[in-house]
Amino acid sequence: MLIEIDPGSAVPPYEQVRGQLAAMVGDGRLPVGTRLPPVRQFAAELGLAANTVARAYRELEAAGLLETRGRHGTYVAPGRDDATDRLQRAAARYADEAVRLGVPPDRALALVRAALDAARPG
Repeated sequence: MLIEIDPGSAVPPYEQVRGQLAAMVGDGRLPVGTRLPPVRQFAAELGLAANTVARAYRELEAAGLLETRGRHGTYVAPGRDDATDRLQRAAARYADEAVRLGVPPDRALALVRAALDAARPG
């Protein structure tokens, strides 16, 4: 699995890991059922602290993209629907564009929240 961490980026390392894994799940490079490396192993490969990778995994699990099966490991979660997959791909593209433009994550999220609020009927 190819994840690149830019130590000079304003984006925190856990967010770089989370975003790249989410994009890989979203575009099918990590299909449902794929087992991810254990946290400590993956952290060592990336040159990061284990807590950094663990946070990325937790956030992806909270988003429904990953599931942890205890001692059996962490896997790409099943059961997502087509709308979720399409929205995940759109979110990955948005995140990539925000990073490319140098927009800080908190500002990019605020723009999404404002757009969602504006799109709600009534």
